[in-house]
Order: sequence, then structure tokens, then C-alpha cells
Amino acid sequence: MSGSLAKSGLPAAAPVICVVGARPNYMKMAPIIRAFAAHEPPLPTLLVHTGQHYDPAMKDRLFTDLELPAPDVNLAVGSGTHAVQTAEVMKRFEPVIDERGARAVLVVGDVNSTLACALVAAKRHIPVIHVESGLRSNDRRMPEEINRILTDQLSDVLYTTERSAHDNLRREGIADERMVFVGNVMIDSLLASRSRAVPPVELLAAAGLDPSRIEGGYGVVTLHRPSNVDHAETLGPIIDALREIAHRLPLVFALHPRTRANLERFGMLDRLDAPGFLILPPQGYLEMLGLMAGAAMVLTDSGGIQEETTALGVPCLTIRENTERPITVEQGTNTLVGTDPGAIVSAAWAVLDGGGKRGRVPEHWDGRTAERIAGHLAGWLAEHETALDA
Repeated sequence: MSGSLAKSGLPAAAPVICVVGARPNYMKMAPIIRAFAAHEPPLPTLLVHTGQHYDPAMKDRLFTDLELPAPDVNLAVGSGTHAVQTAEVMKRFEPVIDERGARAVLVVGDVNSTLACALVAAKRHIPVIHVESGLRSNDRRMPEEINRILTDQLSDVLYTTERSAHDNLRREGIADERMVFVGNVMIDSLLASRSRAVPPVELLAAAGLDPSRIEGGYGVVTLHRPSNVDHAETLGPIIDALREIAHRLPLVFALHPRTRANLERFGMLDRLDAPGFLILPPQGYLEMLGLMAGAAMVLTDSGGIQEETTALGVPCLTIRENTERPITVEQGTNTLVGTDPGAIVSAAWAVLDGGGKRGRVPEHWDGRTAERIAGHLAGWLAEHETALDA
């Protein structure tokens, strides 16, 4: 290990600290941890779970589904406002660095934990590695957009999923030598897990729903973004559009707790009590993968699902006005339909009548992204530490 680490008082085998905080992070981190272990020589890691996703049962299920090792450290932060949650992660993460050392801190995605841990590391002069850099919706009303922009500014190495991300980063003054196009690590998890996906018929039967209801085809729905579900005047028309679609195509709706709570608060939960809906609680990764792979279409406001449906070749209707993943629209199966109910229904009819977009799988979405990250990062760290020693 470099003299720079010894001089700073860090352990000789200081790890790369890998941070996960919420569900989307797990799919991105699992193949990275495996690739670091398989690299020759291996890259020692310390897996820190901030506890931002605070449902223990769902967290444990996702770790099992993705074959992700149990976290070395759980900060158990839990819920709170964006400010409270971000501050609490920072307060609890810094002592981990003090106690365990850090060769670098690797963060993924755009959740509050991503920014919080990047900020702590940057102020401690520890290299920040950001996986999934440069994605932009150009809508700063989204808290994730603020997290993305600030994390990229703090990062020493920025791994990108699509080449257009480099243009975004250049506009923000980030030098080309900090950017590396590696592909989409979330697709590594999808390809590695697809053979273990739970068949939809089995899933519905286990949930006490009649599997014969989807024999002629079905769609999948997920909704969770505050802009869609926190206001009755937005959520109500979206649900009405889904009800109209469900008359023609059964919709399997994995109902997010936030969405359920708001439907109850607005007195709208009974709108889902219709023959075309099959309502499920939040699902594990392998269950959602099976549902999406067999669907005629997916209607969602999730960023990750836009990517997963593109990789699966399944038409996706994104109920948002913008996307930070434009490649899924330009090359993949995704169509932005906004929140107008008429537009949502029309787009659904276009899929059912014409088959929808099939697109193509983008460059480097090949299941080997984590390998590329491990190979590049090992070399970058060696060069960085040699430069510090000089």
C-alpha cells in the first residue's frame, strides 16, 4: 500500500468503501462487489448500508435476490426530510472512515446517501468514485437531480452509462480525463439474475390472485415519485387513465407504500377496486424482473425501470415530463407520455395496437460493466497513490 496511506495513519489495507442506501443502489452495487473480489489482485471493499431504505424485510430480500453480501456496516439512518436524512448519513458515515480507513469511497446513483457520503469523503480528501455519472433530467425540482449534479462535482472518477452523459458533464466544467464510459452496471445484475426471475403465474398464485387473469397478456404499473403521487389533482387523473387501460389489458400494480398512503388520504383507494387491477405489495427484485420480462408493457415513473425494460425489449411508458435516461427513449423501448390522462391512454393503445417500441440494447449494456470498472479503478488508484507519494 502506498506511503500516502501510511503517512495519514490509515490501515495498510484500507478498503474501497462501497455505499448503498436505497433499493436502486443494490442492483448497481452487487456486480461491482463481485467484480472487485474477482479482480487480480482483489480490491478490498467495505460495504456500508446507510439504512436510507429502512424496510428491513425488503432490504434483506433484495440483498438475497442479488446475492449481495451482508453489509459490513449499517448506519440505520431511517426516514426523514431530505436535509435531516442527508445530515444524519454524514454524521454516521464519518466515524466509519475514522475507524476503518478508506482508499476511496464509491457511490452509485442519485439518492441522498450518494451525495452525503461523497461530501464526507471529499472533505476528508479521499477519492470519490461515482458510478452512473452525468445523467440529467434538467429539472432541478427533482431532489435526485440536485444529488446528481453535486456528486459529480465532488467526484474524482466519473463512470458513465451512456456517451451523452459526457456532454452534460463538460457543460458543467468537468474535465474529460475524469470521465470513463463503462456502460450500465444495473444491466449486469439483470443479465446475471434473469434465469432466476420468478414467473408471474407463480407470483400471482402465491399472492392469492388468479393467474388465469393474465393468460391473454398483462401490463405492469409502478408509481412512487412525489410529483405524481403527493397531489390529488395529479394522482387522480393518472389512476383514472390506468383504470381505462385496465378495461382492455389487466394491470399488475406493485403498489408503493407512499402511493397507497396517499390514495387512502385522498379517498381514492377504492378506484383500484376494479376487475382489471391485480394489486400487489412492493416486490423483490426477482419478482419484478419476472413481471417485467413477461409484460406487454410497463407503465412507470421509475428511472431504473426505464433501463431494465430497454434491456428486456419490453415497451415502457414513462409517466413523467422528462427523463435523465434519454438513451432509453432514443435507442430503447421507452416513451415519455407525461401525466395527461389522455396521452397516457393513447400511448397504451398504440402499444396494444402496434406492438410498441422494441428498440435496441445500447452500447456496453452487455453484463460486463462491473469488470470494466474494476479494471480501470485498480489502475487509477495505483497511479493516484504513486503521484501522492512522489
